[in-house]
Amino acid sequence: MQVVEGEGTSSSEEFTDIETPADSLSTSLVFHLVTDVLGFILFMHQQIPSILQDLTLEFDSLRTEYKDLETILAQTEAKASLRRQHVGRKREVKQVLRRLDKLMNTVGSHRTALQVVISEVPNIQAVIMVLGASPVRPQHVYELCFSHGRDARVGACDFTKSRAAEALSRKAIRALISKGAGSDSYAGPTKLFMLVKAPSSFSAPLHFIPKRDFRYSKKIVPFKLRLKCRAQYRETDAANFVSLSASCINSVDSSSNDSIWFQCRHVVKGLASRTSRTEE
Repeated sequence: MQVVEGEGTSSSEEFTDIETPADSLSTSLVFHLVTDVLGFILFMHQQIPSILQDLTLEFDSLRTEYKDLETILAQTEAKASLRRQHVGRKREVKQVLRRLDKLMNTVGSHRTALQVVISEVPNIQAVIMVLGASPVRPQHVYELCFSHGRDARVGACDFTKSRAAEALSRKAIRALISKGAGSDSYAGPTKLFMLVKAPSSFSAPLHFIPKRDFRYSKKIVPFKLRLKCRAQYRETDAANFVSLSASCINSVDSSSNDSIWFQCRHVVKGLASRTSRTEE
């Protein structure tokens, strides 16, 4: 990994480069990287009680158990003692499902929205995830910038998680941890907003709202990762690399080209935690 500081920028503009040996960033790599970083942010900032993958498995398992309990209770020949036991368990499962339902539905809508934008714009330039009361007054900002290499093709979307996608997500999350991401978390629910940078012609009103002049507070020092293809940056491509680097560094300035920011309509709200702040 390599930390790069852009010309004419402050230390807040530093990027950590994450390389993949692929010739281009596939839709699968981009999709799973963003969703894995989103889950990392929620967990490290104490917005969910366990990692998102485990929470998803728990939620699906509880929904299956609830349906099974309904089926069992519909059978009138069950013994009274066993029936009371199943009624009690059904009540417990229902309470947990009610607590998790809105969160998991919103996370699912996030994934759908991301698939929509990647399907239409597979070479999206950047994604920003903001944790806080509003996108313009955040507590924490995570910015992912993509240098795609060879042009991605519209229609060639495969969101199956590959080993390459898993490896890239691990590298990105390790890089964020090494930069101190999540180290100053607190036990209190807040919101997570996602914005993507795409051509101004992009339209998905069910999932995104155009935010042409989006900027967050300059007081915030963001965590910035730049994803690039190792094979893309040979000596013959040096000029392109400089151009792409400048584009990443100025990614929040939407006036630099025809691309603008689009804010995802689906806002993830963290769960209230019963744990108190860890004493220092």
